[in-house]
Amino acid sequence: MTHQPTTDSPHPGVYVGKADHDAALDHGWLLGHFKDADDPRHTEAVEVKWGVHPRGDTRAQWVTGEVRTALLVLVSGRFRLDFPGSSVVLRERGDYILWGPGVDHSWYAEEDSTVLTVRWPSVPGYAARPQAEERRPR
Repeated sequence: MTHQPTTDSPHPGVYVGKADHDAALDHGWLLGHFKDADDPRHTEAVEVKWGVHPRGDTRAQWVTGEVRTALLVLVSGRFRLDFPGSSVVLRERGDYILWGPGVDHSWYAEEDSTVLTVRWPSVPGYAARPQAEERRPR
């Protein structure tokens, strides 16, 4: 099934979209192994997420046993990453953090926040859960 872009594509192998719209269709994910094989956004090399998180949004549980590397960039808001024994708060547009395989983590939106996350590689077996499952009051 070929996904119809939100705007006109200049070429059949090119996808033109809008992150806010497209991310809402797939739990924030824009690119990765989980997209249909005939979708230009299908790749096993990397995953990209446009995360829009209201103030107070948090992961339902810690990520453990991670096998990927991740880069998270703050687009807007104030966003906290929690690691065993420490936390890092991204406060200004463009603040970013990178962590590698084996680093347990969780997150919390201290303000309404938008973040761009890039993870690699895109590993089958890691499924995006519905956002309602990821949210719980703090």
